[in-house]
Amino acid sequence: MSLRVARIETDDDICWAVEEQGGLRRLSGEYSTTRAFFENGGPEDAALARAGGALIQARKIRSPVTSDGKFVCQATNYADHIREVGGDPSHVVNNILFTKASSCISPPDADIVRPSHVRLLDYEIELGLVLKRGFDAPQAVNAQDLSKWVGGWVIVNDITARDVQISHMQFHKSKSYRTFGPVGPWLVLPTEEEFERLFDLELTLSVDGVIRQRAQAKEMIFKPAATLSELSEIMNLHPGDLIATGTPAGVALRPPPAFAQAIAGFLSPATRFRAFLRGQLKRPQYLQPGQTVAASIRTPDGAVDLGVQTNRIVSG
Repeated sequence: MSLRVARIETDDDICWAVEEQGGLRRLSGEYSTTRAFFENGGPEDAALARAGGALIQARKIRSPVTSDGKFVCQATNYADHIREVGGDPSHVVNNILFTKASSCISPPDADIVRPSHVRLLDYEIELGLVLKRGFDAPQAVNAQDLSKWVGGWVIVNDITARDVQISHMQFHKSKSYRTFGPVGPWLVLPTEEEFERLFDLELTLSVDGVIRQRAQAKEMIFKPAATLSELSEIMNLHPGDLIATGTPAGVALRPPPAFAQAIAGFLSPATRFRAFLRGQLKRPQYLQPGQTVAASIRTPDGAVDLGVQTNRIVSG
């Protein structure tokens, strides 16, 4: 049975705790970062604490992934999402990889701040993989040994300013504003057997109680083992680093019709963007201050449950 670990504030300090029978039991070790948690025996500590650690009360839940590590993301990794933004999944041959600034990581119940200049705020629920083992050279990772590299699973909401993304023609800036990366509440440490159920995990996101996104992880195009192998070819990663594996269909963004896109090719970039903005502002799906986003990831039978993340949208 998987362990559900949280990083919490008590009345006295910030510590790590493991869930047991609806309560939280304090881990004996002190781990200042997620990297330290994995490098210094945190998972083993969690198993022991569940059997007999001291019960504690959480005053506030922190992100179980700390902001000292890397935050790597996959784009267009679900076929239905590719279709909804005007693409053809059969034409996708490359794994699109980018980074978010890790300073965007925020608690699972924190407010998401929409900057004053942003008008098209979008949501993207994603399954996050937290590494327990890093690499500084190419590795051939296969599905059977994924658990040697990945230590935990978390819920990630890849919040995006679509007007910044389109006008600046990049992912990093549009997705890296502070609070644009709620993570948690739980860092779930799956067993070897539960790793075989990774693709059973169902991702669900709602806005004000209305479901916008729902899909299973099996719909990923580029699976985690292949993605880790590819990342090892281009960069070093360490324990505690976070990989967000892409979002399914149901986001607010919609491209203009094909005819309009053809005409836009004859327009200046500034004119094209103004036309895009006019069209997108007609869509009520974009997040507005006062709305609440809820995200959950679990297997259909509830045997593996990453919890529920709830965030309110506020004006910046």
